[in-house]
Amino acid sequence: MKLLGWLLRMVATAIGATLRWRIEDPSGLLARTPAEPLIFAFWHNRILMLPFLFKKHWSKRKRDKVAVLVSASADGEKLSRVLEQFDLICVRGSSSRRGGQALIELTKLVKDGYDIGITPDGPRGPKYKVQDGVVSLAQVTQAAIMPVSWSVDRKFIFRKAWDNFQVPMPFARAVVRIGEPIAVPREADSAERENKRLELERVLQTLCENAP
Repeated sequence: MKLLGWLLRMVATAIGATLRWRIEDPSGLLARTPAEPLIFAFWHNRILMLPFLFKKHWSKRKRDKVAVLVSASADGEKLSRVLEQFDLICVRGSSSRRGGQALIELTKLVKDGYDIGITPDGPRGPKYKVQDGVVSLAQVTQAAIMPVSWSVDRKFIFRKAWDNFQVPMPFARAVVRIGEPIAVPREADSAERENKRLELERVLQTLCENAP
């Protein structure tokens, strides 16, 4: 599994290096060094290139402490082996298994200065539907949610996978889109939490539109 993780890291890095990237960052995230940790939210089918992008751009933010929420399933174990090759800390849990413990662990990591990566429609969907966990984490930690996505003009799509997992083709044109931060007030009630969930879902869907 460790060897497989290393090989997949090499593949993702090699593909990423060939892509012709364009960055859309209206909030100026990459141009500044935030004082507080952030929660990065991205769709499950975009997870392949996110570790590469984190490593590529983190030096500009002068942050190298990143933790990622990964399912406690067997598939999550495989994914953890890949992500660990990018020096990411993996916290295991989902809404159906070990969710409460994962929230506690992620909260501690945020307090310790870690940024967090979450696929809010994972680990099993529905695709492009945000679950409640990311909103709960933002409310408890008071870390802002940063919606992130990437798109390419040529890619492989695994149609049989629930999320239609995407793998860019080498030398494709690619764009990284970073949305405006979404804050969840500590005193937010259930209605406001639902509004924030829907807002994040809408923004992430918008970031996927109009691929290069």
